[in-house]
Amino acid sequence: MGAANILAVCLWSLGNPAAARALQEDTLARRRRVLGDDHPDTLRSASNLAAVLWSLGDLTAARALDEDTLARRRRVLGDDHPDTLMSANNFAADLWSLGDLTAARALHEDTLARRRRVLSDDHPDTLMSAHNLADDLRALGDMTAARALNEDTLARRRRLLGEDHPDTLHSANNLATVLGALGDLTAARALHEDTLACRRRVLGDDHPDTLRTAHNLADDLRALGDLTAARALNEDTLARFRRLLGEDHPDTLHSANNLATVLGALGDLTAARALLEDTLARRHGLLGGNHPDTRETAKQLAMLAPDNLDFR
Repeated sequence: MGAANILAVCLWSLGNPAAARALQEDTLARRRRVLGDDHPDTLRSASNLAAVLWSLGDLTAARALDEDTLARRRRVLGDDHPDTLMSANNFAADLWSLGDLTAARALHEDTLARRRRVLSDDHPDTLMSAHNLADDLRALGDMTAARALNEDTLARRRRLLGEDHPDTLHSANNLATVLGALGDLTAARALHEDTLACRRRVLGDDHPDTLRTAHNLADDLRALGDLTAARALNEDTLARFRRLLGEDHPDTLHSANNLATVLGALGDLTAARALLEDTLARRHGLLGGNHPDTRETAKQLAMLAPDNLDFR
């Protein structure tokens, strides 16, 4: 069972979450039967399965499994055990993905403080928490704090892991996004371009992380006014997300939403409306009407209503 768990983690890391899910579900069922629900190995499999569910876009199932695993690890291992803190980190990520940004920030802040005390400032798990907290700060609009934390985390990861490590590239991608939000579009584009080239070389063209950077670069191109290039990159990224993750995955819907924005800017209002209507329906079904992503798509669709268009 240990070998199966390791293989499933490898499949997930290589961008094949569907195969990883089947193997993790089987391993978890076997460990529950042989070792019991509260055995550390069983809880490790539960945590890994929840990560796979999250990557597949099954956010509600990921949250339920992470929440249960966190409660069990707190009871069995204690609040400060590294495995407990991993579950806390993952549960906070579920909250973020489901739109509960304030709760995600609070849990990430607590987890980061505990990891700094238990593991040190430079431990990879500590840097993971710092990275995730920076994402919370960005989503909540605190761009200055997000930039500072992202820059510190990226510098530490470069020093400890190297320029091309997937975690380093994750930090570079997120710092570039913050730079764009702060209006430094030229710097954001340059960092996203470099990160995309590295991710294509290290992870491959179709890895979900590679596609997320391509998506972000397309956003930079749009903001800089290069709409033709933005459209081409968005269309390619959306096609790959649909093929790899399915029509309803949050990343697919994010790409669809951004392509619709570019189509609108190019004046193809009919195509933009159709894509936004489809994206809104899918986001409403997946995330609910009150999720920030659902509200953003609804807002964009309303802006394309004929009464809001100026044809002068």
